[in-house]
Amino acid sequence: MPKQFPLIQTKIVDFFKIQRRPAAVAADPPEGKKRKRKAATALVVSKKKSRKLLPFTPSEDPVRRLTQMASLATALTATGAVFSNDLTYVPGMAPRSANQSALEAGGMQVLPREDAETLSLCKRMMEQGEWPPLLVVFDPVEGFTVEADRHIKDLTIITEYVGDVDYLTNREHDDGDSMMTLLSAAPPSKSLVICPDKRSNIARFINGINNHTPEGRKKQNLKCVRFAIDGECHCLLVANRDISKGERLYYDYNGDEHEYPTHHFV
Repeated sequence: MPKQFPLIQTKIVDFFKIQRRPAAVAADPPEGKKRKRKAATALVVSKKKSRKLLPFTPSEDPVRRLTQMASLATALTATGAVFSNDLTYVPGMAPRSANQSALEAGGMQVLPREDAETLSLCKRMMEQGEWPPLLVVFDPVEGFTVEADRHIKDLTIITEYVGDVDYLTNREHDDGDSMMTLLSAAPPSKSLVICPDKRSNIARFINGINNHTPEGRKKQNLKCVRFAIDGECHCLLVANRDISKGERLYYDYNGDEHEYPTHHFV
């Protein structure tokens, strides 16, 4: 069993670089502002009906959120990685200027403005410690894996897949099992991958299905979708159905490419 990260607020805040909110923001809002929040909730419902993406709903209990964050810190520490919630560009690898969605062979879908705002909201919540309701658990067979810590609605943004961005040609002989396609370019020499071995978030620990068996395919409750945002490629993990509390999260590693071997997956 991996060594557990201490359930101490100051250590968790420092590990994830949580931005402390002013007391006025953290306090209960006046009655007028409460009414405005109800209106925002109604807007989320209408967005759901129009198949818009939804922000995650954090657990109300702050102690539970600390437990969720500590579980991710445990997994990152055990695998020698540091937390990052954005794509990173490291000298000697692909520069940010290489991440151009216009290079995608066949074109890349653009994330609608409302959905881009929802993604930004999710990231702002995480910066302030409003964490997605997810636990990283250690399984003796699957290793680190992720489960829902409360009910999650269909079309909820789970996380963005992040890590260091590099050219695929630099990683053709890399034995890492967590690389993700970011850009399938024409020509292929400009294709990019996300490498989460040194900097990553919870996406790295979400497991894939065995897409060669009916039982494996039934496990899938997330979809991995690449979008263009402000001309750059991004990869999002989104719920593709309602997910119950305690259910483990799975998605199809292959998508449309069918290049990743999954025969041995549980």
